[in-house]
Amino acid sequence: MKIIGFSGSPRTGSNTEIVVKEILKGAADSGAETEIFNLSEMNIAPCKACQHCKENEGECATQDDMQIAYKQIQEADTFILGSPVYMWQISAQTKLFTDRLYANFMTGFQEKYGTKNMVLVFSQGNPDENMFKEYFDYTRNMFEFLGYTVKDVLATKENRMPGDVKNKKEVMDMAWNIGSELAKD
Repeated sequence: MKIIGFSGSPRTGSNTEIVVKEILKGAADSGAETEIFNLSEMNIAPCKACQHCKENEGECATQDDMQIAYKQIQEADTFILGSPVYMWQISAQTKLFTDRLYANFMTGFQEKYGTKNMVLVFSQGNPDENMFKEYFDYTRNMFEFLGYTVKDVLATKENRMPGDVKNKKEVMDMAWNIGSELAKD
């Protein structure tokens, strides 16, 4: 069982990264092979909508660090995608990654590599836990339409400063438990 994580926060040690790492820790403690990638440290260009992927079995024409991400997703059973909420949406780093997953859509990806499980993680500063619920649901629905199986969505609130989430035992326990369950799938 291989479970990988992608953190879309531009901050090192961010709340998003902490939660993604805790999910991976739960998975590793339950026997899964895990690895995390910080999207902010990867060189990922925007999708050019060139349609090269549609004519070449999902191969993206842009040669950058997204090639690493594609390979990791192909080899993994599950991936976690975490993002802080910036301006009511995922971060720019996460959006680049998400747009480039278009190469896996309707190109035989599922037939070749199987349906991939995923978990979405959102960290927000806003104290209203329902403030962005529609957006989280929209994002989940988008990934399911793209052919992924979204196993869970973990949204954590009131994370204004890096590390705030470490003091939220309930969230950290939930994250570890999600990872542990993923390793059993």
